[in-house]
Amino acid sequence: MIILGIDPGLATLGYGVIETGGGKSRLIQFGTVSTPAGQSMPVRLRAIYQGVSQLMEIYQPDDVAFEELFFSKNITTGMAVSAARGVALVAVANRTENLYEYTPMQIKQAVTGYGGADKHQVQHMVKLLLHMDDIARPDDAADGLAVALTHANSLQARHLFKIK
Repeated sequence: MIILGIDPGLATLGYGVIETGGGKSRLIQFGTVSTPAGQSMPVRLRAIYQGVSQLMEIYQPDDVAFEELFFSKNITTGMAVSAARGVALVAVANRTENLYEYTPMQIKQAVTGYGGADKHQVQHMVKLLLHMDDIARPDDAADGLAVALTHANSLQARHLFKIK
């Protein structure tokens, strides 16, 4: 099974693609879809849509998992990231209905065994679980891989995490 994990963002959307089966996961690719701050919102959203559509075409994932958005301070930033997440969802939904989402705490728990883990602990475990030489960079790409691993670890109960 091929899983695409997405960490939504307007400036930088992180992604990770893994193959999982038989209790093991293998790295396929990771990276980001980036949009420059100087561009207008519609141009940036179009770039995210096109980038995610291209990922869907290249990797043809069986399932796509998103990190659920969580905002505690800046509502303006939250709205922009929500718009980016929305166009990413549309790009994915054009090709599959197998969309899932996980909270940041669920991702930390699934990858490290501790829901309060810090970013470095998550990145280190992603590296170990996928037998990588180095920690994935930038952080957004590592987060995308963590989302994909979380989904791989949740396949038996994935119906609970389906985006409705």
